[in-house]
Amino acid sequence: MPSGALSDTLVGRHAELALLRGVIDARPSLALVEGEAGIGKSRLVAELFAAPDLAATRRLVGQCEQLQEPLPLSPLLDAFRRAGAELARSRPPNPVVGALAPLLPEIAELLPPPLPPLPDQRAERHRVFRAAVALLDHLSPLALVLEDVHWADGGTHDFLAFLAAHMPPGLTVILTVRTGSGLLPIREALARAPSGPARTISLAPLTLPEVEELARSIVRTDLPPAFAEPLYEKTGGIPFIVEEVLRTLLERLPAGQIPGRPDVLADLAVPTVLRDVVLQRLSALDDPAREILGAAAVVGMTPDERVLAEVAGSGPPAVARALAQAQAVGLLHEEGGRCRFRHALARQIVYESVPVSGRRWLHLQTAQALETGAASGAGPKPVARLAHHYRHAGRAAEFVANAEAAADTASSHGDDATAARFLLQALEIGELSREVRVRLAVKLGRAAVDGLAHAEALPVLERLLATEPLPAHLRGELRFALGRLLRQQGETRAGHLQIEGALKDLAERPALLGRALAVLAAPETVVDRHVSEHAARCDQAEEAARRSGERDVRVAVRIARASLLLEQGDPASTRLIAGLLHDDELRAAPREHARACLNWAQGALHVGRLELAEALLAEGRQVADQAEYLRLAEITELVTAAVDLAAGRWAGLEERASRLAGQGAKVGAASLDRRLLHATLLAATGPAEDATARLGDVIAVAERVGAVWPLIPARVTLSRLLLTLDDAAGAVEHATAALAHVRSKGNWVWGAESVLCLVNALDALGEADQAAGLVDELGVGISGADAPIAQAALLSARAVLARSLDPPEADRLLDAARTTLREAGLRYEEALAAERLGRWRCERGAADGGRLLEGALRLYGEMGADRDIARVCRLMRQNGVPIPYPWRGGRPSHGQTLSSREREVVLLAARGKTNQEIATELFLSRRTVESHVSSALRKLGLLSRKELRGRAALPAEPTGSAEA
Repeated sequence: MPSGALSDTLVGRHAELALLRGVIDARPSLALVEGEAGIGKSRLVAELFAAPDLAATRRLVGQCEQLQEPLPLSPLLDAFRRAGAELARSRPPNPVVGALAPLLPEIAELLPPPLPPLPDQRAERHRVFRAAVALLDHLSPLALVLEDVHWADGGTHDFLAFLAAHMPPGLTVILTVRTGSGLLPIREALARAPSGPARTISLAPLTLPEVEELARSIVRTDLPPAFAEPLYEKTGGIPFIVEEVLRTLLERLPAGQIPGRPDVLADLAVPTVLRDVVLQRLSALDDPAREILGAAAVVGMTPDERVLAEVAGSGPPAVARALAQAQAVGLLHEEGGRCRFRHALARQIVYESVPVSGRRWLHLQTAQALETGAASGAGPKPVARLAHHYRHAGRAAEFVANAEAAADTASSHGDDATAARFLLQALEIGELSREVRVRLAVKLGRAAVDGLAHAEALPVLERLLATEPLPAHLRGELRFALGRLLRQQGETRAGHLQIEGALKDLAERPALLGRALAVLAAPETVVDRHVSEHAARCDQAEEAARRSGERDVRVAVRIARASLLLEQGDPASTRLIAGLLHDDELRAAPREHARACLNWAQGALHVGRLELAEALLAEGRQVADQAEYLRLAEITELVTAAVDLAAGRWAGLEERASRLAGQGAKVGAASLDRRLLHATLLAATGPAEDATARLGDVIAVAERVGAVWPLIPARVTLSRLLLTLDDAAGAVEHATAALAHVRSKGNWVWGAESVLCLVNALDALGEADQAAGLVDELGVGISGADAPIAQAALLSARAVLARSLDPPEADRLLDAARTTLREAGLRYEEALAAERLGRWRCERGAADGGRLLEGALRLYGEMGADRDIARVCRLMRQNGVPIPYPWRGGRPSHGQTLSSREREVVLLAARGKTNQEIATELFLSRRTVESHVSSALRKLGLLSRKELRGRAALPAEPTGSAEA
């Protein structure tokens, strides 16, 4: 990798590299590698000689410098100075090489004696040229690389023309040259070389997928389109600029956060190196051209020449001449028959070079020119561009009028994000009338939820509701909008209360009332609202929808009804969802269609209906993609990861879950779900301490905001985890707390696992019989429910109660639970049931107990559930069941022997060091330390890091020479 480069991967240049490789293989040969500045010419040459079979190729490299007065033959002499070691081994016999001795005092002693001077300067130069060719011939086979030949002096160009006509047979010459620097004087000589014309290798900017690949190799994680596309637009696909932009971002943000923050690209400070390059090119223009280019930067990325001439006050010939000069120095390029700034950063630098007062005047001139063009019938009024220019011109009234019009246009096209942005900008203006402010705020409330402008819009609506006396119908609409925004931000209880408070004011607006009631019908959101209350809200929503007569409201209410039934495991939800998916009313609203599918997929996961969840996810993703509904991108990613977790497809899932949990969510309501997903996975893969801490965080936040769904499963997962750590009392505490929320919600389908956890914890304390009534209550609560997780939990809980009285019946019940989970495709839950059944049967001496334990081990191994692998291995050893070592899901490992690095980590952990302290001491990432700790616990047969404390004896180090 070249010095200073961020990526060790060559992206998008494989065909060009192959062409250059062909030049090396066909000596004598010439190659011209050309492209604009930063395109990767030197990188391509460096990669050529980095190939293992070419690494030993003898090469001399000379660099042309950008000087006012280039030094004669500077790059050639620079290259020859690097040949001292080779000349010391083999001195050139040709006496003419001595003509170079006065020019190369550093290696003169290795050359033949200097020759007497010739009286004719032209003859002297000819002799120097002959000497240089002779020296190249002596050093051959050789590759001579001269960089940036566009800066070379005339003497170097003349020598290269001479060399092309007298190529030594073992020589390859590679020249790099910048396009846009004028005609290269030696092109004709290179084309007419007796050994064959020079091969020209032109480098184009990277494509969008290639920019994404380059950025991914730098930040070491996948990039969503929402980041990759503006990065491509910002950099124009020029590799140097991509690297400089990412270098700047890496100075401000951890690499893992960059993909989730496309907003930082909009306000990015221009990298200093790039600014210097662009300003240097700008200084090469004459004064009139610089002024016109400054106006062009104000007008836009692809300035309209008519508008530019009017703004700059120059005639078309002057504008054309200025644009041609800017194109010649690489600030502009031609695209689609028009001049365009080479990349957004180039435009930004030129724009910032114009004094602020001049910019304001140019923005006003541009707005007026656009108004004139629209008035003359040149096209529709460009309200978005007018809003931009009037805003930067400081003309508030004109800006607000055009910003509102632009927001209306964006909303009519379904672009809520753009609409919200214009409305927020307009509401920043201080001198707005009350009427305009209220009108804009109402529009913002409609756009902000889907426009993902939650944080920015919230204070605007809150302030308006607190300070302005509003009529009831507007107050109700704004409270409804505020409630939705609060919910999207993750403030579940506050949002629910705002929407409840809006109902009275919406009484005469049945369409909005129906939508508000449909939102309140969702049971998986807020605590302290019984499912019967949600059902009543749904009934009221249906009546409001009927009164409104609006199709989209009727669809929204039917979606809410299906969700309500699905979350309760009601079999009627299947028919209702199937009917909606084939209903033309839903299909005519792709956004509602996509949202509904993803919401239903999550509901299906809540009750364990994996097959339905996968089908709904697939349809939701397809509809969202077709509708280009970007708001759902991160929800789709979250639901996909949750489906993979439930299905036991855990390969690469920990990294995905960690990234999801670490990114700032645009939809704040999804943040808890993302963190719960990661914590749930850690509870199986370890370390247990991290999982415990993360689950505790989820519980604390969910309780603060009143979010019921993350709260119940988080407590259940923590209860189950604590039980594996022999903390039965803690397990009872969290299972009991989860059960309290289940009772207040009245949905026993959600409570089945909390009942099972409580039964298990009480069983560990010898008090399982205390839960008999609770298990019966659960049975009544989920009777007839289509909810595999709940049904399996009920069977398992009954099995625990029956075990001491009727072991065969307990076996039958637990086996039925395992079958239910297997048929539902819930592999991890199936493995847990198989492990318990195997343990029970081994303890009774049944023949197939070992087979069940081994089956559970294999399931855990396929998923990489290291903590469970350690536990089941311990069970197998205790019961004399052979363990198929080495076991780590079929991946290579040290078996049960710690690697050298794992020993280092474990010894530090045993002394009480935290993962972060170990990472700092061993110069590792925290995630790497977590992985080593998890692996070591599995190999040592330990369930928790606590068991490492004070441990002095560790298995012997491996005797092999390398880690697996």
